[in-house]
Amino acid sequence: QVQLVESGGGLVQPGGSLRLSCAASGSFGSINTMGWYRQAPGKQRDLVASITSGGTTDYPDSVKGRFTISRDNAKNTVYLQMNSLKPEDTAVYYCHVRATVVVTSRLLRNYWGQGTQVTVSS
Repeated sequence: QVQLVESGGGLVQPGGSLRLSCAASGSFGSINTMGWYRQAPGKQRDLVASITSGGTTDYPDSVKGRFTISRDNAKNTVYLQMNSLKPEDTAVYYCHVRATVVVTSRLLRNYWGQGTQVTVSS
């Protein structure tokens, strides 16, 4: 009943940029943390960026200074601006949302998008 729709993936040359979007809709309460994960073939799924309801962001060193996460609470949407892309950034990127079941509840659930492919290649 909760759907995360991702967009913005594609093929880009090294040094290029992409902007990913993820819009949440359906039956849920209040969104706490939103973020992006990525997974390359044969590797684990790793956190790329996260942002709390208070606006606190977190990035691993591999993307720090190149990627920027932001959110539009009115639209229940999270964005990932990716600049100076490298071939090592090639992966499936997954949107992640942590939200309460209903607005009056403190019970949290994790929701995932189906992923969008990002390929960085010349």
